[in-house]
Amino acid sequence: MARKSLGLFLLLLIIVLASQEMVMPSEARVCESQSHKFKGPCVGDHNCALVCRNEGFSGGDCKGLRRRCFCTRLC
Repeated sequence: MARKSLGLFLLLLIIVLASQEMVMPSEARVCESQSHKFKGPCVGDHNCALVCRNEGFSGGDCKGLRRRCFCTRLC
């Protein structure tokens, strides 16, 4: 009984992993670049995203220990 359960578990695991690999290539890569126009510490992602949109990117996030604004877009 234990061998059957282990075999079934491994089969389900393989099916789940295979289906995830099929989804991954269709997702686009996201490129990041530090904002050139954002001044001061990056506290809120919303302000960072607004500045990045003015720079021609699709959005932005505050990242890192020093809280810098990084702009994002699809590659």
